[in-house]
Order: sequence, then structure tokens, then C-alpha cells
Amino acid sequence: MIDVLVVDDDLRVAEINTKYVEKVPGFRVAACVHTAAQALAAVQRGTIDLVLLDHYLPDQTGLELVHRMREQGHCTDVIMITGASDVVTVQTAMRLGALHYLVKPFTFTALRTRLESYADLRRTVDHVGDRNHTCQEQVDQIFGALRTPPAPASPGLPSGHSEPTTDLICGVLHRAGHALSAHEVAAETGLSRSTAQRYLRHLEQAGRLRLSLKYGDTGRPEHRYAWVAP
Repeated sequence: MIDVLVVDDDLRVAEINTKYVEKVPGFRVAACVHTAAQALAAVQRGTIDLVLLDHYLPDQTGLELVHRMREQGHCTDVIMITGASDVVTVQTAMRLGALHYLVKPFTFTALRTRLESYADLRRTVDHVGDRNHTCQEQVDQIFGALRTPPAPASPGLPSGHSEPTTDLICGVLHRAGHALSAHEVAAETGLSRSTAQRYLRHLEQAGRLRLSLKYGDTGRPEHRYAWVAP
């Protein structure tokens, strides 16, 4: 089993990421923490194979944490899972040795693909044998194990719907922690209200959102949508 440390300051996000990891065969969550100090202590205990690391932590950034880990000689593998999408942060993560970089919001499939490629990497390195004498073909196998295939189109999406927009709306509702109207979702995502309503209706029918009605003075109920945790 590959022991994973989940690091995210948002307790709800950490819980969802933990559930995602535990759905992937061969992986188990050894610990779930919410600060850089807690994460470093877990790594120092020496039982962690892989860290799923958020960048925005209350006491230190994720990349500062990785830098401290490397300074202390910890070679624990890292996959960044964060809302930080600026080029400087991504480049710094690469230079510090992050194996993957997953931008929030993301789907379970996106995380599973990266975890599976990480497991492939570990198997490939184990099969190569004597790492002091590898040939080019074996080196190519090691580096190739980390490549992830392009995300397939979701067969469940209706015509005119895209997965990035679906993920964007799911991310807004997931972070909100309470029900939102189509107008509120549109304001948060920058989409038109009609587009937001169309996606919300599909997600509710697919069982990914819960619909509730809020009655106001007009007598016409307002449709509100809440995230359904996996």
C-alpha cells in the first residue's frame, strides 16, 4: 500500500480528498492535517510515501514546506493540489520536485489518473533494478510513467456542456458549504444565469447536487442547489 498524507487547511476539502484517495486501489490515507507544521511532523516520522499538498496553508505555503523538507533530507514524493495556478508557483513546484500539479477544482477522475501514474512510476523504478546502471530505454520508461493521458470527454454530459465548466460550478458549490441560487453561482463563476441554470439542472438530475426551494414574498420559489459530498 502507498501511504498518503493529505494536507489542506479547508477541513471539507481535506475530507473529500481523503475519500477520493481511499477509492483508488493501492492507496491509503495515513494522516490528514491542516497546517505546514503538522505536515512536516508527519513526514519526519518517516511513514509517508506521498504528500497531496495544498499551497495556501495558514502557517506557511506548500512550496515553503517542500523546501524545508528537502533541506532536511526528506525525499518524500509530492503532488500539489491547489487553487494556485500562476506560472511562478507552478514552475517553483516543478523545480522543487513536485511530480504532478492539480489545480482546484478537479474531478475524482483527474486525481485518480495522477495517483495511478504515480503508482506506475514506483512499479517501473522497482522493475528497473540497479539504478546506478540504467540504459536510455529504462530511463525513458521511468520518465514516461509519470505522463497522464488527456482527459476523455465525459459521456454523461449532454450536448453543449463542457467538463471544465461543470468542474467550475462544482468547485463553487463545494467551497460554499451551503445552497446557492443560479444567480449566485453565475456571479461567482462569471457565467450567464441561463448557462449556470442549465448546468445546475443537469448536475441535480445526475445526483451531484441537492435541490431545495426557498419561498419569498413573490410566491414563486427560488431554486437553490447544494453540493452532495461523494
